Amino acid sequence: MVKIEKGKCYVNGEFIATKDYRPVKNPFNGETIGECPVSDDGLLESAMAGSVDSFKPFKSMARHERSPLLHNVSRGIAAREDEFARLICMEGGKPIKLAEAEVNRSQLVSRYAAEEATRFGGDWLALDIHPGMGNYTGLLGRVPLGPALAISPFNFPLNLIMHKLAPAIAVGCPTIIKPSSETPFTALKLAEVCHEAGLPPGSVNIVPCPGPSFEKLVTDDRAKMLSFTGSAEVGWKLKEIAGKKRVALELGGNAGVIVHEDAEIEYAAKKIVFGGFAHAGQICISVQRVFIHEPIYDTFVKMLIDLSKQVKSGDPADEEVIVGPMITAREADRVEAWIEEAIEGGAKALLRGNREGQVICPTILSDVRRDAKVYAGELFGPVIIVMPYKNWDGEGGALELLNDSVYGLQAGIFTKDVNRIMQAYQELEVGGVIANEIPTFRVDNYPYGGTKESGQGREGISCTMHEMTEERVLVIRI
Repeated sequence: MVKIEKGKCYVNGEFIATKDYRPVKNPFNGETIGECPVSDDGLLESAMAGSVDSFKPFKSMARHERSPLLHNVSRGIAAREDEFARLICMEGGKPIKLAEAEVNRSQLVSRYAAEEATRFGGDWLALDIHPGMGNYTGLLGRVPLGPALAISPFNFPLNLIMHKLAPAIAVGCPTIIKPSSETPFTALKLAEVCHEAGLPPGSVNIVPCPGPSFEKLVTDDRAKMLSFTGSAEVGWKLKEIAGKKRVALELGGNAGVIVHEDAEIEYAAKKIVFGGFAHAGQICISVQRVFIHEPIYDTFVKMLIDLSKQVKSGDPADEEVIVGPMITAREADRVEAWIEEAIEGGAKALLRGNREGQVICPTILSDVRRDAKVYAGELFGPVIIVMPYKNWDGEGGALELLNDSVYGLQAGIFTKDVNRIMQAYQELEVGGVIANEIPTFRVDNYPYGGTKESGQGREGISCTMHEMTEERVLVIRI
């Protein structure tokens, strides 16, 4: 058991107690985990000023100096991997096996960034393409934008911070991190790792606080970058008030999967069940809508139901549990209300999960109206919707059905036909098409992000490093 009394903010290389604290509760059993510090306006200003002051020396550090810092962070996480996993499980309700996987990924993200820091650079420009320019040459480099703001969600409280922080360290952008209010202690534990890793004061600041308080920094012109992961509603609002700073948004999803008759259906069914119910569906790319070719519809749906009945729900500390609690009772109430609305509108509950506390067991719905919230919105709960289709493409076809969403994060398709795969890649309005896999798939180095309401910009180590830098040209007359 990880025991926390009172946490401390991390500002300009110091651990600072605050006047105000608030309890953080375990979403499974309601027990208080510890007291989280609440950063006031003065502490936020200190973090902003420290980030500004540290920018010039931090960006001036050589690559051979920044890269080892990231290796130190990776080793520091590894040394505390059990503590991190149990923290994530306790405060976020993430099943312990999934929490352990997140901690492992976070180590890799820091290591990838350490390696990328040594090779990230520019290019030589051939300027003699124009007459009279034979004695001119050019260099193209990238320079860090300046202090960055990072806002992270509860569902990946360590890895999604690392996806913002590690690239920032690699390029020399001081970063102020606002962790989720539901999962602040994972971030504060990371502060200890960063401190021991030798990161310069001001280069990393971690300040738990209410959203409205942090918005004052979002409007501050001294910050040059905002990286936000969370809901579409909040993300687009922050973009509106962010001023001239660069904004990267990784927002909500409504992930669709297409299963064609030539797919390996047993494999696809197992993947879809995991992708729909892992962490109670509280993943941006959780499987939500499943479009199934009519010839295999009945068989495949039966597979999904049978496999879903085997999914274990309950205490996230149990190593066999896949479905833990919803993050709050309010979120559990919302998911249940969306299910009821769909049923009242004519949907059929092929499998209806019971609720105990904040744990909702797996649910499968069919005949759902496309305007129902459970279909059209970002569900973020342990519910899968199934729908048959006749044709792969064309009007009313599988591709059109999947595109019928305001979101466009990732999509999964199961088919052995390479032509269908390429057509899906060309026509699906998403940031990533995952062939013969679920859309919940992600490897941390590739460009990850969405279209439409799902955001703008891309994460993935080198992609984020590009987002946090800008090109600068040097022209030399020889």
